[in-house]
Amino acid sequence: MPLVHISLRTGKTEAYKQAIFDAIYCAMRETFNVPEDDQFMAMTEHDAANFRYGASYLDVARSDDLVFIQITANNTRTVEQKKALFRRIAELLGESPGIRSDDVFVSLVEVVKENWSLGHGLAQYA
Repeated sequence: MPLVHISLRTGKTEAYKQAIFDAIYCAMRETFNVPEDDQFMAMTEHDAANFRYGASYLDVARSDDLVFIQITANNTRTVEQKKALFRRIAELLGESPGIRSDDVFVSLVEVVKENWSLGHGLAQYA
């Protein structure tokens, strides 16, 4: 049950933003075995004064089209699955909406299963 937070600069079209949601969800389905309809994502847009990044940190040439993607998920995936997820997200975002792989920044936050409540005040995975 991943929870995804996406941050980007303001000014993108609705179709562009929906393509980001679709690509991330597809990548999670393909690499993390995320079930159908397990879509919990939020997007935040920022003006230039509220969006800061290292333009060349670790020799990656980032632009103002940079997208921060933070995924909180159960700590049950292998290193191979994580690498596959990062690669697939970059591939799919390159296809649509056309984001360069240098502008795809993904952070995975892993939690134990009992740290989720998906509604009704219950710990569904505990």
